[in-house]
Amino acid sequence: MSIRVGIVGISGFGGGEAMRLIAGHPSFELVYAAGEGSAGSRLVDRFPGVPAKLTGLVIEKWDPAALPKLDLLFASLPTGTSAEALARVPKDVKIVDIGGDHRYVEGWAYGLADIWPAEIAGQTRIANPGCFPAATLTALAPLLANGLIEPGNIVIDAKTGISGAGRGGGDSKFGYAESNENLVPYGLLKHVHMPEMARTIERLSGGSAAGLVFTPHLVPMTRGLLATIYCRGRATTEQCLDAARRFYAGRAFVRVTDKPPQTKWATGSNLSFVSYAADPERNLVIAMGVVDNLGKGAAGQAVQNANLICGLPETAGLDGAPIWP
Repeated sequence: MSIRVGIVGISGFGGGEAMRLIAGHPSFELVYAAGEGSAGSRLVDRFPGVPAKLTGLVIEKWDPAALPKLDLLFASLPTGTSAEALARVPKDVKIVDIGGDHRYVEGWAYGLADIWPAEIAGQTRIANPGCFPAATLTALAPLLANGLIEPGNIVIDAKTGISGAGRGGGDSKFGYAESNENLVPYGLLKHVHMPEMARTIERLSGGSAAGLVFTPHLVPMTRGLLATIYCRGRATTEQCLDAARRFYAGRAFVRVTDKPPQTKWATGSNLSFVSYAADPERNLVIAMGVVDNLGKGAAGQAVQNANLICGLPETAGLDGAPIWP
């Protein structure tokens, strides 16, 4: 079975990673690529290492009224730029929006694939979670669902590689000279991922996420994301680990580990690693989540969601091992 696939925003990091995964997918055929600044160039000029079957594909200017026949479209556009255009995509084209415009928007399923796969299967409009929520919520879900922590006053301290800030243009502030040997907090108190994390915490727990604090940081590495999350609860470390093992039993992409996870473990993969450390006497639970910010944090989870909505095995095109070292 060949499923005709398009990517808009292919020149960015998320779109490029989606292209890499789709190129090796057993059922997806990339027939359409769109962008803005790269429109008119061949895909091979932008990505010299693409497979031979894609070297002749020309990047087109994004126009939802001029799409070829597609079964599935991946949209990897900056937040705030996709809602109007994607509304004009024909209804019979399934969409996975890797950007932020449709998270918890009516008519769009929130694509937290490892937690709610049954709610995603068969849908036609999927809002992919952000990279920080992918790591954070995967670690928190078993604790919230089992009442092991309080849903309020959670503190999230997260670090991401520079690719998490996007490719940017000529005025990008994330070049080597600015980023190397530097650690930068940003988006304080108002980061775009805050609302979806709060909504999901409340959905999982049935309580209020009031008091949620989230501080993201850029660290001088290319890719990888670690979220360290401080919660209130009387559970022991082993209770947290056991809850996570039960919650993710049979799930292909979530690994529960006794040791604190490292970003390198997930590089180039769709894996999530979660672990916990708890001190009941201090009413403290520390949850940790690791993902590749371009894998599970973006394109990997997007392909996982696409597999679910297309009725394919969830692992199709995603079961390769992480890159090491």
